[in-house]
Formats: sequence, structure tokens, C-alpha cells
Amino acid sequence: METWTTIAPFIGLGGLLCSLLLYSYIKKAPAGTPEMVEIAEAIHEGAMTFLKREYTILAGFIVIVFALLFLFIGANTAYAFLAGSICSILAGYTGMNAATHANVRTAQAASEHGQGRALNMAFSGGAVMGLAVAGLGLFGVGSLAMAFGVWHDVSQASTINGFAMGASSIALFARVGGGIFTKAADVGADLVGKVEAGIPEDDPRNPASIADNVGDNVGDVAGMGADIFESYVGSVIATIAIAATASVSMLNILAPGISDPTSAKLASMSFPLIVITIGLVASLFGVLTVRVMQNADPGAALRYSTFVSAALMLAGSWWVAGQLGLSNQPVWALCAGCLAGIAIGLITEYYTGGKPVRDIAEASKTGSATNIISGLAVGMESVALPTIGIVIAIGLAFHFAGLYGIGIAAVGMLATVGITMSVDAYGPIADNAGGITEMAGLGEETRKITDGLDSLGNTTAAMGKGFAIGSAALTALALFSAYTSAIGAKTGAKIVIDVTEPIVVVGLFIGAMIPYLAASITMRSVGKAAFEMVEEVRRQFREIPGLMEGTAKPDTKRCVDISTTAALREMILPGLLAVLAPVVVGFLLGPVALGGMLVGATVSGVLLALMMANSGGAWDNAKKYIEEGNLGGKGSDPHKAAVVGDTVGDPFKDTSGPSLNILIKLMSVISLVLAPLFV
Repeated sequence: METWTTIAPFIGLGGLLCSLLLYSYIKKAPAGTPEMVEIAEAIHEGAMTFLKREYTILAGFIVIVFALLFLFIGANTAYAFLAGSICSILAGYTGMNAATHANVRTAQAASEHGQGRALNMAFSGGAVMGLAVAGLGLFGVGSLAMAFGVWHDVSQASTINGFAMGASSIALFARVGGGIFTKAADVGADLVGKVEAGIPEDDPRNPASIADNVGDNVGDVAGMGADIFESYVGSVIATIAIAATASVSMLNILAPGISDPTSAKLASMSFPLIVITIGLVASLFGVLTVRVMQNADPGAALRYSTFVSAALMLAGSWWVAGQLGLSNQPVWALCAGCLAGIAIGLITEYYTGGKPVRDIAEASKTGSATNIISGLAVGMESVALPTIGIVIAIGLAFHFAGLYGIGIAAVGMLATVGITMSVDAYGPIADNAGGITEMAGLGEETRKITDGLDSLGNTTAAMGKGFAIGSAALTALALFSAYTSAIGAKTGAKIVIDVTEPIVVVGLFIGAMIPYLAASITMRSVGKAAFEMVEEVRRQFREIPGLMEGTAKPDTKRCVDISTTAALREMILPGLLAVLAPVVVGFLLGPVALGGMLVGATVSGVLLALMMANSGGAWDNAKKYIEEGNLGGKGSDPHKAAVVGDTVGDPFKDTSGPSLNILIKLMSVISLVLAPLFV
């Protein structure tokens, strides 16, 4: 076992090295004409400026929380929190830096070499993000566990909980801030440019076009990367925490061949870390699969790469379990989580890329109201099957390995994050490539290629969000289980969350309310920021002579600044809500009420997040379906109705929906870290 846990951080460094090599490959590729380079540099500059300003604000938050943890919880937990925060920041920064270089090179590859080379370039940009997330997570958790002596002293396992808290804290601010930025720009660009002025999407005359492309990166690359990173490390740390407090009866199920309880605990604790080590290696094979299949159907290439990685991870994990002395029960739970994750992804693909999308497009023929009604109905319906998948995964995982099984099932969903994040981050790069193609005037053939990759990117992004939300349910449940175990270890009595107790019901209702309140806050934030953007775009069309004629250039930097300022201002309140809610409830109402709050937040948050993410993805692709020439094509009445629906769906899928899965996990991990203070 010691050999495996020792090499894990080095495998993480190997993943980071592969990420760096891919980044070098992207940088060496031709970037196209001087005009393309100029556009790409404007996008890169805007994105990096936003990140620097965002991280400057978050630095103050990190310092304050670090000091509080150091004083009231312990030095090691505080250092782990700091490490988690830094790794989350590095993951977002690395991925976005690569994405803003890959976008223009994808457009150039589409123009010069066609779809296959363009797919390879966009996916390579996403793979930098995916491998960076996997490498940083594995290196961070593995190194801290070694440094704090977790593999030699089971009682030290709680110290690494701070790493998950740091990752979750940064992820929520990054996701909300990036989501507000991108949707403020997108809504402003669509409503004024496409609906009012009647010009195409990404038209160089539109002042918000650069801000819109910047937003794709800060929201769907940096924000999503931080989101998946915190899910990844959170699932591993929750499983380690459950194993560290496992009962003798549970250990007999997990490791019946190991007679010493401490050795059985250590084997069970090391298993999730070793699984993600194998998952990182399997993800590298998945990346190679896409390169081999780059000239095949893009959707099939991306889908099969995920399947290949998952199969290799499961096979390797089964072999390692035997080497550690574990039974097959945790492996079956791992399989349940992995298969549930794939199922949720495929279900999401159907609802955001199949018949429901065409139904929404058909509804657009009678106006924007029926488009919105149809989109909401699709989103609500899309909750059912993923929820059943999550329920089956939880039931099977618990049947095979108890609470530990639920944690390892969450690990199974996320172990191949290197490939799943690559597929997800591919989407915004393809979207940016389409924007650069339009603004640089590369022609209809190139635009057709990038539009095809972009449409697939909408589906892969929706699949990524579905994957993240599904894993959030299992991870939050695992963190909740670890929380109840921590409270029980502190008090010496098992904590029971009994719904017949009024105090538990109070907590349930408070928790169920919080995701709705957070969604409202973020939706309003997008609305306010979008209003500022709409007014600015209208002003420029009105006051800049020759702008509509194409003889003058818009002030794109002003639009980027509006989105940046609004996003950084509006991200504070949702972040504080998630951080303070468990603290207030824990201290005022006690640990049992807090347990009820976590249950309520998990259930309502997962369902609301699924509905919002899938509605938004379906609305977006319904608009693109019409733009392909169906139902009258661009400029028709159905198209105008679909643009309105897509505008409503933008904050659903890219701001409010994705932030909710982080919200519930952040509340759970804060409760876990602060559990000793509540009793």
C-alpha cells in the first residue's frame, strides 16, 4: 500500500507534465492571419485581466479564512485549506490560458485543414485543462496525506478536509463570477445585436462580441475547471474521511482478509487515491483515442474516449483492490458510480441534443412564449431519469459497501476527470473559434465547420454540467456521512437525523430554501449586469459614426470592463451565503439541525441544478437548429423567438444551475471541517 500512496503524487506531476506538453503543442501551431491574432489577443487579454482581478479579491478571503482555521481548528487544516485554494486557482488559470491560445488555432486549422485537425486542436486545448485538474488534485491530496502522516496515523485524516474546503470556496466564487461575466456579455450581444440590429452572432460590429468570447473562457473553462476540481478532490477526501471512522463491521465488508482494524482502515483510505491515480493514466489513453479518431464523427470520438478511459479505470481498480486486500464490494460500488455518471451524461446528451431540442424549435413557430414554456417543460422532465440514475447508484453503492460505497461511487464518477473535463472544456474553445471565424471573415465553409464543432460543444458542455451535478449528489451525501461520523466521534454517540424531530424539519426547510435563494441572487445579478451591457451596446451603435456600416471599430474594452466589474461585484453575496449558512445554523440550532439543512440543500439543489442546466442547453441548441436553416433559418420569426428563449436559458445553464452543485458541496465540507465546534 505504501508504494501506491507514495507514487500517487508523482503520477499527478506526470499528468501536469503532459498538460504542459500539450500546451507547448498548441502554442507551436499557426495562429492564422494578423487580424485573427489581434482578435485572439483581445480575448486572451480580457480573460486574463478578469482572472487577475478576481483572484486579487479572493486573496483577501483566503487570508481571513486561513487565519480563522489556524486559530480555531488547527494549523494543518489551515495549511490544507491554503493548498486547496491555490491548486483550484492554478487549475482555472492553466486551463483558461490554454483555451485562449487554442481558440484561434482551432479556427485556423478549420480554415486550412478541415474538421479533423480543428477537432484535434480544440480538444487538445480542453485536454490541458482536464489533465491539469486531474494532476493538481492527485498531487495535492497525495502530497498532503503524506506530509500530515495520514498513512501512518488514521487520526490525522481529518486534517486534509481543509483541502476540499479551499477548493470548494474558490470554485463557487469562480463559477458565479465567471457565469455572471459571460451571460452579461452574451445577453447584451444577443438582444441588441441579433434581435434589435439584425446582425449575425459574433459580428465584428457588435461591441459585446469580444466580451462574449472572453466570457466563454472565464465561465465555461476557468469556472467549470474549478467546479470539477472541487468535486474531484471532495469525493476522494470524503471517502477517506468515511474510511477513517469506519466501524469494525464495515471493515469486515471492505477488507475481510485483513485482521488488523488499523491496517484495514488504511487500505480502505488509500483505495480512492489509488483509483484516481489509475484514472489519470486511463485519461491519457482517452486523450490518445481522440487523436486517433479525429477524422471520424466528432461526437463519436469524444464519446468513445470517455468509454475507453472508464473501462481502463475500472479494470485497473479491480486489480488494485485485490493487491490491497480489499474485497470486490468497493469495486462494485465504484462501478455503480461510474456507470451512473456515463448514463447521466448520455441522458443529458439526449435532452440537449435530441428530439426535445427539435420540439422546442417547433414551439418557436408560435412565438417566444411557447418557446419558453416548451424549454421549461423539457428541463423539468429531464430531471427524472438522472435522478433515478443517482438513486440507483446510491442504492447499489450502499448495498455493496455501506456509506463507504457511496463515497467510492462518487470517486468512480470523477476518477477519469482528465478526459471528462477535456471533453467539457473543448466546447467553449470551439465556440470561440466560431466567433473568431466570423469576426475575421474566414468564409462560410470554415464557419460551417466551427458551427458544427460548437453545436457539439453545447452538448458536451451540458453533459459536463450533468456529470458535475450527478457527482455532486453523491459527493455531498458522502460529505454528509463524513460529517455525521465526525459529530458522532466527537460526542461518543451516533447522530440521528430524524425527520419526525421538529428541529430537523426546520433545518430541512432552511436547506431546501437556500438553492432557490442562491439561484435568485445569481439570476438577478445577470439581469443587472446584462442591463448595463445592453445600454452600452445601444449607446455605441447610436453614438459611434459608421459603426453599423463597418467603417468604424467598436469600443470592445468598455464592454469587457462592464462585465468584469459587474461579475466581481455580484459574486460576493452568493459566496457568502454558502459560507455563512452552515456556520449560523450550526452555532444557533446545533449539529442535528445542520444535518437536516444539508439534506434539504442537497435534494433541492441537485434537482434545481439539473432542471436549469438542461433547459438552458436545450434552448441554446434549439436556436442553433433553426440557424442551420430549419424552420425559416436566421432572421425568421421562429429564430427571433428562439433567441429570446436562449437568452433566458443563458443564466440558467451557465450561471445559476452550475453554481448550485458547488453550493451544496461547499456547505457540506464547511460543516465537516467545523464539526468539532458545533458540539
